[in-house]
Amino acid sequence: QVQLVESGGGLVQAGGSLRLSCAASGSIARINDMGWYRQAPGKQRELVADITRGGNTNYADSVKGRFTISRDNAKNTMYLQMNSLTPEDSAVYYCNAYIFRSLTSSNNYWGQGTQVTVSS
Repeated sequence: QVQLVESGGGLVQAGGSLRLSCAASGSIARINDMGWYRQAPGKQRELVADITRGGNTNYADSVKGRFTISRDNAKNTMYLQMNSLTPEDSAVYYCNAYIFRSLTSSNNYWGQGTQVTVSS
């Protein structure tokens, strides 16, 4: 089995920072693209940022210049450094990864989510 576990969410004041982590565990041969998504109440889940295995990154316009995505392939872990947070960033943040369990077995996996709340 493969599991993605997020951590690092919490309550922070506007202007503050948080660092999210996503650790993948289980029977993993290789992790390709990884990404962070978020979903606020009453809204659709949206892409925040994603990163290829080689480190190429992509950000939603709303977080460019404030958030930084990174990964450690040796640790099967991805991070999201979030700075200058605003109440509009409040949401459940989900980790996503495309994982190969073997050369012929792969799937898209989601974490359980971590709540980020930014107070004004």
